[in-house]
Amino acid sequence: MRLIKKITLALSLGVALAGSNALAQQQFVNVLTGGQSGVYYPLGVALSQIYAKAIPDARSTAQVTKASAENLNLLQAGRGELALSLADSVSDAWKGDVEAGFKTKLDKLRGLSATYNNYIQIVANADSGIKTLADLKGKRISVGAAKSGTELNARAILKAAGLTYADLGKVEYLPFGESVELMKNRQLDATLQSAGLGVASIRDLATSIKIVVIPVPADVVKKVGDEAYQATIIPANTYAGQTVDVATAAIPNFLVTHSGVSDELAYQMTKTMYDNIDTLYAAHNAAKVIKRENAIKGMPIPLHPGAARYYKEVGLIK
Repeated sequence: MRLIKKITLALSLGVALAGSNALAQQQFVNVLTGGQSGVYYPLGVALSQIYAKAIPDARSTAQVTKASAENLNLLQAGRGELALSLADSVSDAWKGDVEAGFKTKLDKLRGLSATYNNYIQIVANADSGIKTLADLKGKRISVGAAKSGTELNARAILKAAGLTYADLGKVEYLPFGESVELMKNRQLDATLQSAGLGVASIRDLATSIKIVVIPVPADVVKKVGDEAYQATIIPANTYAGQTVDVATAAIPNFLVTHSGVSDELAYQMTKTMYDNIDTLYAAHNAAKVIKRENAIKGMPIPLHPGAARYYKEVGLIK
C-alpha cells in the first residue's frame, strides 16, 4: 500500500512539474494594432494567428489600440511584444518628441521589419465644395484620434499647406469608422485618414455618399521636410467614384518590438511571418507589397538582435 502511495505521489509530482514547465515555456505575443476599421487590425489578427500556429507554446492575441503613438508607448512599458507604427511616429518616439506624444525617449524600441506604406487620404463629401487643401478652410474635418499617427500626419500635411487647426471650422479627433459615420450623417465635411490603399472605412463611405479625394501636391509633400514623407499617387478607381489618379504622400509602416523580448522570440516572430507571408497577403490588399528584401530599408531604430539573426540567415545582412 505504501509503495502504491509513493508511486501515486511521484506521478502526481511529475505531472505537476510537467505542467509548471509547460507554463514556464509558454510565450505571450500580444500584437498591438489600431482601430478595427483600419489596416493595422486585420494584419495584426493575421500575425497573431501565424504566431499561435507556428511558434511553439505561443499564446498570441491582437489588441485594438489607438495605433502608432499608443502602440509605441505600450511597447516601452512592456505591455505588448509587437506593434505596427508609422515611420515618423517611430522616429519621434526614439527622439522623445513631447509634441508628438512621447514624454521621454523610448529607448527600449527595436525594429523587426518594414511593411507597407500608409497613404494620406483626404476624402470630402462631394456636396461640400472641397476640391483642394485650401478649400478645407472653415470646414468640418476629422483628423484621427488625438496624438495618433494619423493625427500627427494631419498636422504635418496641413502645416506644409499653410493651414492650422484654427483655420478649420471644426476639428474632430475620431477613429476612421466614427469619422465615416459622421460624414454619412452630414455632420462632417471631410476626413483625413492615413492608411493603406483600399482601407475599409473609405470603401464603406464611397458606397454610401459621393466622395471627392483631395490631392496633396508634390510641392506640399516636399515642404513637410521629413524624408519619411514621399510624393506618390492614389491610383484611379481605388474607391468608388474616384476615376482619376490623385497625388498624395506616402509614409512607411514598421513592425516594432522591444528590447525585453528574447532574441529567440524575436527571431521566431520574424521568420514565421515571412514563412507565412501569404496569410498576411490574404488579410488585406495593402499587405501585398510587403517583401522580405525591403525589410530593413529605412528602419529608424536599431534592429532587434533576433530579427537581425534571421536577416543574416537569409542574406539581407552580411
